This record gives sequence, C-alpha cells and structure tokens, in this order.
Amino acid sequence: MNAPTDGLAARAARMGPGVLALAWVAALAAALVDAPLLAIAANRLVPGLPVTGGTILGPALPGVLALSALAAGLLAAAPGRRAAAGALALLLAATGLLAWGIGHGAALRMAGEPSAARAGLGSGAWLAAALLVAASGVAIRRVSRPGLGPATAALLVGGLVLAGRAGTFDALSLAVEYAGRRAAVHAAFVEHLVLAGGALGLAIPVVIGLSLWRRGQGLVGLVIGGVQVVPAVALLGGLVALTGGLLRAVPPLRDLGLSALGPAPAMVGIAAYLLLPLWRGLAAALRAPDPASLDAARALGLTDVQILARLRLPLGGPQLVGALRVATVQAIGLATLGALIGAGGLGRIVFDGMAQFAPDLILLGAVPVVALSLAAERTLSAVEDRMRTGVSA
Repeated sequence: MNAPTDGLAARAARMGPGVLALAWVAALAAALVDAPLLAIAANRLVPGLPVTGGTILGPALPGVLALSALAAGLLAAAPGRRAAAGALALLLAATGLLAWGIGHGAALRMAGEPSAARAGLGSGAWLAAALLVAASGVAIRRVSRPGLGPATAALLVGGLVLAGRAGTFDALSLAVEYAGRRAAVHAAFVEHLVLAGGALGLAIPVVIGLSLWRRGQGLVGLVIGGVQVVPAVALLGGLVALTGGLLRAVPPLRDLGLSALGPAPAMVGIAAYLLLPLWRGLAAALRAPDPASLDAARALGLTDVQILARLRLPLGGPQLVGALRVATVQAIGLATLGALIGAGGLGRIVFDGMAQFAPDLILLGAVPVVALSLAAERTLSAVEDRMRTGVSA
C-alpha cells in the first residue's frame, strides 16, 4: 500500500513545477488578452474606456506569450543555473517587447484624438508586469549570483528610460504628465532626498546621545516608543504650532531662516519616528559580544572606548546596518507627508494628483518613492548580509 502512495506523491512532486508554469502562463495570457491593458479617456478627469491587449498589442502579443512560455518551460523542466539564466533572458526580452507593444499601441490608438485625451495603463498592464517580475525573481534566485538582482533591475530600468527618451511611451498619460511637470518632478525628487537624508542626519546623533544616558534608558524607551502611536499628520501639525509659538516668542529665529512651515518641522517630525528603530539597533549592536568576550577584553586591559571600537561595533555592525535600513525606508516613506506642511518633496506631486483626481499624476509622485525605498532596502540589505557573513566567518 505504501509503494503506490509514495509513487503518486513523487509524481505529484514532479508535476508541481509544470502545473505552476502552466498556471502562470495562463494568468499572463488572461492579463494580456482579456484584461484592460489601457484606459482611453477624453481627458484626465473622467474614467477611461478599457481597451484589451488583443486590440493594442497587435503582433507583439504572440511574441510576448511565446517568450514567456519558453521561460516558464525552462524554469519548470530544468532546475539548473544555465536554464534559469536563459529563462531570465527570455523574461527580460518579453518585458521589453511588452513595453514596446504598449507604447506603440497607445500611439496608434491616440492618433487623431484631441490633445486632452489620455491613455492610462489598465489593470492588465500592471498584472502582466507583476507576473513577469515575479517569474524573473524566481529565475534570479535560481541563478544565485551576487548582484544579479540589482543588475537586472538596473538593466530593465535603463532600457525603459532609453525607450522613453526615444519617444516610445509619449502617448501614455503617465509620460504626458511627466513631460508637463519635468522640472517640478526633478525638484521634488531632490527635495525628497533632502528631507529623508536630513531626518536621518538629525536622528542618528540624537540616538547616540540618548544611548549614553545609561540611567535613563527606561524613560528614553518609553518616550520614543510613545512617539510611534502618534499619527504622523497630528505630529506634524503639532510641530507647526510649536514652531510658530517659538518664532513668536523669539523673533530673531526668523532671521536664521526658521519657519513654522517648510522643511525644518518636517525633518524634526520624521526624525522623531526614526529614533525607535535606530535606538533599538544601537542597543542590539552594543549587546552583540558575549560576556566572555567582554571579560577577556577587559582582562587584556582594553578601555571602554577600545572595547566599543574593536569589539562591540564590529560584531554589532549587522544590527546597526539593519536598523539604518529600516530607518532609511521609513524616512523615505514619511517624507511624502512633508508636503502637507509645505516641505515639498514627491508628496507634493502625489497630493496634487489627489486634489485633481488624476491617477497618473499620483503615480508620477508615488512611483519614485517606491523605487527609492526598494533601492535603499536592497542596497542596505546586501551590506547587512555581507557584514553578517564576515562576522560569522
């Protein structure tokens, strides 16, 4: 009785990758053929009429499906690195062909339309992109080469940028919104980096100073933990009121450029939320050495400063980088709310889009925030993993 059962289990295990590959190809085909790839609207304020990929993609559709099916077949049938690398190349080609097909199809569809008309990306485009990215992630993990993920992302983004500069996506409403606000978007991007970086630069020395107050660690934890339960909008509003009161009490501060609205209160508010992950990370880093190692260092005559520099920080480096990773991603996200109090940043683009009921304008501000967060997370995660490997070695 056990032998047939074991045989069926083994057969099911062998069929698993193939079934997943077929399901993935079917989902991709449904997204490209039946789901709305574009939404054509008379202007940016009205809902668009859905247009499926079968109408828009034209000859690119069979090419995308064929390349994707071949990639899925390689991932299902051959578990080796070479097959995964081949599948990744096919998936990148399919992604590029899909992007070109969408841009080209949108240009043909919008020819002769009024200048106010818009062609926005539909749910099918986003679903297809998500499926292709997920399959590419599987291929990257199977190849298991250091740096392949970031290199693939950089290649894909670079290709899309070059295609955009060549005019491939000029008919898409997202590109139209960007063309009309190019300088504003670039300025908002720089402002966003300044807000996030300034908040980090403010929070780090504060955390270091608080960590030196050894007798008050319980109170410190209570205060910075309590900040986390305060809604960000409420905290920013309170800081605006507090800064305004301070300026009325001490007018010379206005001569220094301090204002109740703008980057200063926004940085302080963002930094307040970064204190907890940084404080916990620093505490974990200082506790990284085991007691025996600390006793041995003291027996050798090392001072507390030498123990900190030679033992605690090297062993606790991964915890420090991990805390910095969390704080950096958090700062990039929270900087979006700085626009509510006049601090600028990409949040200004997002809130402008919300006020005008323009989804593509919202995306124009939100997509760079997501890209910045992912880039920071992946970069610092790689540094953290490398440091953990060095410590364990």
